[in-house]
Amino acid sequence: MDLDNIECVSSSDGMEEDEIHSHHHSEFSSTKHRNGATNILGPNGITPATSVHELLECPVCTNSMYPPIHQCHNGHTLCSTCKTRVHNRCPTCRQELGDIRCLALEKVAESLELPCKYYSLGCPEIFPYYSKLKHETVCNFRPYSCPYAGSECSVVGDIPFLVAHLRDDHKVDMHTGCTFNHRYVKSNPREVENATWMLTVFHCFGQYFCLHFEAFQLGMAPVYMAFLRFMGDENDARNYSYSLEVGANGRKLIWEGTPRSVRDSHRKVRDSHDGLIIQRNMALFFSGGDRKELKLRVTGRIWKEQNQENGVCIPNICS
Repeated sequence: MDLDNIECVSSSDGMEEDEIHSHHHSEFSSTKHRNGATNILGPNGITPATSVHELLECPVCTNSMYPPIHQCHNGHTLCSTCKTRVHNRCPTCRQELGDIRCLALEKVAESLELPCKYYSLGCPEIFPYYSKLKHETVCNFRPYSCPYAGSECSVVGDIPFLVAHLRDDHKVDMHTGCTFNHRYVKSNPREVENATWMLTVFHCFGQYFCLHFEAFQLGMAPVYMAFLRFMGDENDARNYSYSLEVGANGRKLIWEGTPRSVRDSHRKVRDSHDGLIIQRNMALFFSGGDRKELKLRVTGRIWKEQNQENGVCIPNICS
């Protein structure tokens, strides 16, 4: 799809249109990553002896080792996953590994209680060694991945960092307010290729939301899809709802739902069809005229469930 032929017109609460042109970037400039690595601190805030952690670090993959922990005849250790990768040769002294278990180191690991590696990002939890890794995969303080869609971006960080990254590096439009009005224009709607944009980041209720719009093939049928993602965790996303509406010529389609957390990838949300999906024939009907040009107007709003009054967003808390 020729992205240059797509025009986006956005407005905030007043619903007045201002022209904004969407951008597509296939290349990204270098970006400073928010470092997820942290110094491990004990419950009293004192750094434990690093030698203990070095003993439990696999020299091949540098991950923490869990049973079975293997060792060579000279006492060098490595994890069971890497044992097969080094073809049964010790990566330190090149001696044959055999099948020797380092039971003493396994017992040392069992006795340890360590803070979550996201301690410096705010996680206060302390875990037994064998529970720590499982927790870290779901820790609410772990960094977020960049939610930009349409290309692979490996940047991670907290929400304020990613908002600045989206604005400065991906040139995503930023709007304040809980209502929006977009118009999508395509000169040749008969050509539908997989294309995706994140057109806008909205700031309302003190939170950030990403509005996505894309065109893709659903089976053999070309469709257009719009959906909202919440820049935060799933539990917080459930506090909000949003609606999307598209229509013309006396017809309209309305979608209401809960924004998905950016913890869920863009592809996962799209493939679950959790959003407003418009078939091409319906999109052309909404466009009117001779159907030679696609003109879709998508309006929407975001509201907080506990502050909803007769379905209207309270104006003095929408910023």
